[in-house]
Amino acid sequence: MAQFGPVKMWSSYVAARLVAAAIGAFPVDQNLQTAAAIGRMVHRLDKRHRLRAEQSVALAFPEWSIERVSRVVQASNEHLLRLVVEVIQTPRIISPDRWADRIDVSGMGRAIEILGSDRPAVLVTGHVGNWEVLGFYMAAMGFDVDAIARPLDHRLINDWLLGIREHRGMRIITKWDATDRMLAVMQRGGALGFIADQNAGDRGLFVPFFGRLASSYKSIGLLAMNHNAPVVCGYAHRTGPGFHYQIGTTDIIYPEDWADQRDPLFYITARFNRAIEQMVRLRPEQYLWMHRRWKSRPRHEREGKPVPSGLRRNLEALPWMTQEDMDRLCCATPES
Repeated sequence: MAQFGPVKMWSSYVAARLVAAAIGAFPVDQNLQTAAAIGRMVHRLDKRHRLRAEQSVALAFPEWSIERVSRVVQASNEHLLRLVVEVIQTPRIISPDRWADRIDVSGMGRAIEILGSDRPAVLVTGHVGNWEVLGFYMAAMGFDVDAIARPLDHRLINDWLLGIREHRGMRIITKWDATDRMLAVMQRGGALGFIADQNAGDRGLFVPFFGRLASSYKSIGLLAMNHNAPVVCGYAHRTGPGFHYQIGTTDIIYPEDWADQRDPLFYITARFNRAIEQMVRLRPEQYLWMHRRWKSRPRHEREGKPVPSGLRRNLEALPWMTQEDMDRLCCATPES
């Protein structure tokens, strides 16, 4: 964990607020153009993260040319810098009476019915598009939503960003008080949001993601199972160079979908990862490829052994699994 003394903490906080004030002095679409230009510069200068991102894209899309991989990684860097601007300016743009010219919600469909009901729900998205806009919109529209977020090590900046996130009514749950508050949300029939594509370590549940096994947290599926709650897989994709988004879903997993599955927890976790993969395939240039989704590897890969029979049966039981998918998963190695 990074350590911040009083001088360093206050000086960096003041600098961040000054940058935010400068950003606020210009129209958001102009700021997004500037952010994209900075993203292109970062792409050229930050070789370590560029190579990591290119490796991830090449693993996910082995059929792509080197040139296409490079273009997507550059666009991903532009997207990341735009996100910084949008986090700061979203409260000025999205409100209950002023959002329709910026956000298209035609893809929400059945999700609106679930969010408007009194039954609990689990919401999942990935590091694709703008997850902050997704949560901010739902809170601004009056939906009962809490989101799980890791607090920043910098206390002052964390508190400032927390205020931005909660400006329209979304409540943020940190890891320090997560268990009790998550249960309270589900028990009152609220919606609990997760960014669900983070690496869960060696003890996570390994399920397919872009043709490789990826470690995922078990808590999402367990919450859904224990509270009989549907899992809504949603996104907010940028649809133009300015602040314009489409909010939609790639899947909704209902309790009856997993009721008869061989391993319900594995099924739920695999299915929402598949839904996140679909979000990324729609807009691969809006995914944060530099984050290490496949960092942890299952024990059989680390030891150079075949896929365990139990895992193989769980994979084969997935309705969407093909023989080609199985061959790719079963032949993966820690280095591939």
